[in-house]
Amino acid sequence: MSSGAAGHVARSTDCPNSETTAGTPVRAQLRTFLRTDDGVTIDAVYDPGTAVYDASGTLSAHPVFVVAHGFTGAVDRPHVRRVAQAFARHGAVVTFSFRGHGASGGRSTVGDREVLDLAVAVRWARQLGHARVATVGFSMGGSVVLRHAALYEAGTDAVVSVSAPARWYYRGTAPMRRLHWLVTRPEGRAVSRYGFGTRIHHRDWDPVPLSPVEAVPRIAPTPLLIVHGDADGYFPLDHPRMLAAAAGDQGELWLEPDMGHAEHAASDALLARIGEWAVGRAG
Repeated sequence: MSSGAAGHVARSTDCPNSETTAGTPVRAQLRTFLRTDDGVTIDAVYDPGTAVYDASGTLSAHPVFVVAHGFTGAVDRPHVRRVAQAFARHGAVVTFSFRGHGASGGRSTVGDREVLDLAVAVRWARQLGHARVATVGFSMGGSVVLRHAALYEAGTDAVVSVSAPARWYYRGTAPMRRLHWLVTRPEGRAVSRYGFGTRIHHRDWDPVPLSPVEAVPRIAPTPLLIVHGDADGYFPLDHPRMLAAAAGDQGELWLEPDMGHAEHAASDALLARIGEWAVGRAG
């Protein structure tokens, strides 16, 4: 893996080129390893999508979507690629694998230090020339985009959190009890590593990170959208309602009928609506 600075290209599929279409520069897909502030290598992919350039080659319209996947996801997972393809209709897209997932280095801290992974992905998106960034996170990634927006001033221009928890250590549903077993027990971490390809750190949080509901009031005035399904088997509706209450007038809540949890449950129509919302709010 790369040991270079953030944005260093360790490997790529189709480097940027100088071809033009009707005077508009074309960027091809890029794949690279980024290095976080704590030294973890992060596998990341850039898709130019419908990014629009002016005559000087400067990105002039449409945001870049930086997608933060859920626990056990990764940049090459089909459900993550489907999300990327949906958002590519509205702008450029950066996807990446959180630490401990896929080809990224390190071990998962299940939402704590993952904020550093998102930060380096956003930084890379801006280095590629994008003035406007929308972060979109699902489940664990939904909690990470909230904390990132709260902790990094001007880190993002619009935030979308889908199927996120409001508070830590929730065990009120069977899926969350199973997840806690995966994270806290040695045998659970072995199942996660060999069954899901996700390497989990064995240490407890110290200190406990800022919770999503504590982060939300610090996001304003950045536009915030909270999306949650009323059939979510992981987090019941008190979670999105807590987040929306904490956001006040600065947030928007969509409760989606018959929707389950995270990327797998997000329909193409919902992803299109999210894309349109982000384009309209990201500056």
